[in-house]
Amino acid sequence: MAKVKTVYVCSQCGADSPKWVGKCPNCGEWNTYVEEVIAKDSSAKHLIPGITDKEKIRPVLLRDISAVEESRIDMVDGELNRVLGGGLVKGSLVLIGGEPGIGKSTLVLQTVLSLKELKILYVSGEESERQLKLRADRLKHENSECYILSETNLEHIFVQAQNIQPDLMIIDSIQTIYTESIESSPGSVSQVRECSAAILKYAKESDTPVFLIGHINKEGSIAGPKVLEHIVDTVLQFEGDQHYMYRILRSVKNRFGSTSELGIYEMRQDGLREVSNPSELLLTQNHEGLSGVAIAAAIEGIRPFLIETQSLVSSAVFPTPQRSATGFDLRRMNMLLAVLEKRAGFKLIQKDVFFNIAGGLKVNDPAIDLAVISAILSSSLDISIERNICLAGEVGLSGEIRPVNRIEQRIQEAEKLGFTRILIPYNNLKGFDMSKCKIRIVQVRKVEEAFKQLFS
Repeated sequence: MAKVKTVYVCSQCGADSPKWVGKCPNCGEWNTYVEEVIAKDSSAKHLIPGITDKEKIRPVLLRDISAVEESRIDMVDGELNRVLGGGLVKGSLVLIGGEPGIGKSTLVLQTVLSLKELKILYVSGEESERQLKLRADRLKHENSECYILSETNLEHIFVQAQNIQPDLMIIDSIQTIYTESIESSPGSVSQVRECSAAILKYAKESDTPVFLIGHINKEGSIAGPKVLEHIVDTVLQFEGDQHYMYRILRSVKNRFGSTSELGIYEMRQDGLREVSNPSELLLTQNHEGLSGVAIAAAIEGIRPFLIETQSLVSSAVFPTPQRSATGFDLRRMNMLLAVLEKRAGFKLIQKDVFFNIAGGLKVNDPAIDLAVISAILSSSLDISIERNICLAGEVGLSGEIRPVNRIEQRIQEAEKLGFTRILIPYNNLKGFDMSKCKIRIVQVRKVEEAFKQLFS
C-alpha cells in the first residue's frame, strides 16, 4: 500500500509547506498551518457534469464592452434587497456567515419560500428533509417549486442540479460539503477551497445564483481558508446577540453594490420580521428623569436611525477602575474619557464607567461620540438629559465637535420622531435650508458648549 503523503496548508492565505511552521512566511499569521492529505486530482473541471470547456477567451478592448445593468432577482425582502444592492444578481455566489443558532438558515429558508415563481434547490448537509419540513411549517411559508436535497457529496449535488435546473440553489453549509477528488475530511482547508471553486464555476456557467451558508470560528471570521471570501461575489455577516430579539445583516464584501449597507430583523417564533423603522423600536419611552441616557442620530449605510446610549458611572471599588462598553469600541470610549478629563475638566480617573447601546446593536458611526460623552457625564453628575433632545457629532482630541456626513438625514429622522431640539457641529449645514425644519437646530463648537446646552 502506498504511503499517504501530507502537506501543511495555511488556513488564512492558502500557502503550503512540506513541514509545519509556527508563523506563515506568506501572510505572517501564527498557528494557521493545518495538515492536509495531498489530493490525487484537485482539479475542479471534472466535478460539473454536462459543462464543457468553452472556446479560448480572447482579450477585448474596453470600449467594445457593453455596460449593461446586471439582471437582478427580487428577493421579496426589502432588507435583503438593500444589503445585496437592489436584488440578487444572476450567476452570483453569495456567502452568509454567522454564529451558530443566530438564524442564518431561517433567513435563507423563509426568503426562498417566498419566491413563488422560482425553482429552488435547497441542499442541506446538516439537517434532514423532515427537519427542514418542520422548520418550513413553523415559518408558515409554502413554495410548490422548492426541492429539498439532504446530501454532502458535491458530485451527487451537481447531478441533481443538472436534472432539476433550478433558478436558485442554496448550500447549507459549505463546511459540510466534500468532493471525492480530495482525500481530506469535510470542512478542511482543501475541501472548502475546491468545493467553493467548483460551485463558483457552476454558478457562472449556468447563470444560477447560489447562496452558501458558512460557519464562523472562535475569532468571529468565517471558518475555512481566507480564499473562500475572495472566491465569492458577496459576503454577508449575520450578527446579533441571542439574548436580544434583533438581528443585523451586514455587507462585508459586495461586487454588485455598496459594502456599507445594513438590514435589521426581529427574531420571532414564526421567523424573522423586517424592521423598516428601527428608530421607534430602539428607543424606549420611559427614560424621562433618568440620568445616563442620551439619544444619538446614527447612520449605517444609507439608513438613518436614532439609538439610545446608556451609561453608568460609579465609584471604583478596586484600585484599577473598570471600563466596559457593549456595542461600542472600548478603545474609542477610553479616548473620549481622556477628552472629558483633559479638555472639559471632569475627573473620572477613580470612577467605574459602563456603557451600553440599547437593543444589542453594534454601531461604528463616529457621529455618536457626542451622545456617548453626554451620557457618561449625565450619569456622573446624576442629571438627566431632556427626552426631546437628540445629538450628532464627532469629538476630536482637542475637545472640538467635528462635522459629520449626511447631517440633513439625521435632522429629518429626529424631526420625524418628534424631537424638538438637536445638537450638531458648527458649520455643518452648508447649503441646507433650516427654515423648513420644525426642529430647533443648535450648533456647537466644543464639548463645553454642548454641556451648557444640556445641563444648564
